[in-house]
Amino acid sequence: MAAHAQFARMNGLGNRILVVDMRGRRDAVTPRAAIALAADPATGFDQIMAIHDPRTDGTDAFIDILNCDGSKAQACGNGTRCVVQALAGETGRKTFTFQTVAGILNAVEHEDGTISVDMGRPVFDWDRIPLAEEFFDTSRIELQIGPIDAPVLHSPSAVSMGNPHAVFWVERDPMSYDLDRFGPLLENHPMFPERANITLAQVTSPSAMTTRTWERGAGLTLACGSAACAAAVSGARTGRTGRTVAVTVASSPGRGTLHIDWREDGKVVMTGPAEWEWSGTLDPETGAFSRDEAGAAAL
Repeated sequence: MAAHAQFARMNGLGNRILVVDMRGRRDAVTPRAAIALAADPATGFDQIMAIHDPRTDGTDAFIDILNCDGSKAQACGNGTRCVVQALAGETGRKTFTFQTVAGILNAVEHEDGTISVDMGRPVFDWDRIPLAEEFFDTSRIELQIGPIDAPVLHSPSAVSMGNPHAVFWVERDPMSYDLDRFGPLLENHPMFPERANITLAQVTSPSAMTTRTWERGAGLTLACGSAACAAAVSGARTGRTGRTVAVTVASSPGRGTLHIDWREDGKVVMTGPAEWEWSGTLDPETGAFSRDEAGAAAL
């Protein structure tokens, strides 16, 4: 029987994260374990960030990302910030380079405790997002929910931030929409062959917006970093905002703000907080876990 792995329960702006230390091992966190951990109120999560030994020279680790339904995710900005905080506490380092299935991510912890993650360049090509139909301009695609003459949601912006996103622009508080009803329909809409993250975005000024997200493979989530990036990029792309935007997550009030900068070189940098909650050990095969006694905030 393989030894249990250390893990930390953390959150990024309310986004529930399990950071699992799989370094020095050949096994992986299984979908079975993810589903079991998600089902337990103590360990219920939005994403697992499993830290593996590096697979590429010049990187510090390979990060395997799992959703609560056991499926794999390509990107998780809030989870990446949690990984940085955990490893910075362990090593004393401030800068890291990670590899995920979506590519290479660079991250840095600042003196004030906030963490910036280079989320890479957004992808707008319809077949790379991907979409099931060809659109010359993916800043506004043909998709709606509700009556044809009075849709509740319509004409989202589509973009990939390493994972597919559809951003619906709304005029009122995103919390006032029945996203728990619309979310599953839109996530699994035939337009999205790999499913999609669904975000409602309300622009409140040229440099600020409020969002709420139904996350692919996780459902309603308190926060989603890649969705905040997708919304900020789409806001700039459609002329609703500038290229630097403060994103307030409607479903996670009082936890802070994500600052998104779509730089001139095309890369998107997300800055925000991470928070350690508690640590323990788990069986990567089954998800059986035990909680450590009160102690240091470390893996």
